[in-house]
Amino acid sequence: MTPPATLRQKAEFFAFRCVAAALSALPAPTAAALCRGLAAAVCALPPKWTRRDVARKNLTIAFPDLSPAEIDDRVRAMWTHLFRLVTEMATFSRKFRRSNMPDVLAFRNRDETTRALNSGRPVIMLSGHFGNWEASAQAFEAFGIPLSVVARDLDNPLIHGWFAERRRAGGGRLISKKGGGGEVTEVLAARGIVGLLGDQDAGSRGLFVPFFGKDASTFKSIALLAIEYDALVLIGFARRLPDDFRRNRWVRFEIGTEAVFDPRDFTEGSAVKDLTAAYTAGIERLVRRSPEQYFWVHRRWKSKPRPRGRKARERAAALERERQAGDGADGASARRAVAA
Repeated sequence: MTPPATLRQKAEFFAFRCVAAALSALPAPTAAALCRGLAAAVCALPPKWTRRDVARKNLTIAFPDLSPAEIDDRVRAMWTHLFRLVTEMATFSRKFRRSNMPDVLAFRNRDETTRALNSGRPVIMLSGHFGNWEASAQAFEAFGIPLSVVARDLDNPLIHGWFAERRRAGGGRLISKKGGGGEVTEVLAARGIVGLLGDQDAGSRGLFVPFFGKDASTFKSIALLAIEYDALVLIGFARRLPDDFRRNRWVRFEIGTEAVFDPRDFTEGSAVKDLTAAYTAGIERLVRRSPEQYFWVHRRWKSKPRPRGRKARERAAALERERQAGDGADGASARRAVAA
């Protein structure tokens, strides 16, 4: 049973609703300018308060050719994006409708996405800390497609409940990341659609696959679920397009899929790692398209691989000797065939 909300949580929820109402009343150009000002203010704070050093380090890894000044510009643009994300979420219910979709949305890979969603197979809609994920959810709701999103519970249960109720009202579902595994498998078994984040650090036990040229710990559970339930994996996204307030009264988004992966195409012994590497590369392509819309303060490269034990090293060495012996035998056979 959920404990009753505290007085502080009630006050936070009241403040949240007031801010959301105020933001939703602002014209889009005014809201965008306000967000730029707030981003500049955040960047003026001590770096340890805003994890600016983490963002700088991550951007340097991803884009080593950028100068320090260009890195700082990207950090400021990221904060502008995050503030705009909040203002957009506050206005979606009032400004995003099926009737004005052509004015708000542009689609990428529409046919490929439609085929996957109507394939009769379960779907894992995968994305990263990128763009405006709420725009994707709103589009699913507008089209009447139920989407079950896995997310961490917010610290304030009233705010969390507000978001969960909005998802249910649109025919969707919010699944708690903590202890929600049974609900996820239930949706996939029923050939439903599950929304997951695929760019979270999985600790030292995760699969290490390249992300912007550097190995990053990644959860293997997504690939395991896709293989077990024969689920298509879609790299979905919703990114904000450049503003054109002279022609459009509100913001515009590009939504769709970057790629679709079928687990049936990954049949080798390394299928789990290969599928994980493939979708991680897809998320990287998304981020490269609009790097300012990525959450660079997330410690994506935090974990390092665990040192292998003696038995694991001996096993790896034995496999390498077998491989070399096999290569040598194949080479000898080839030479005999040529000689013959």
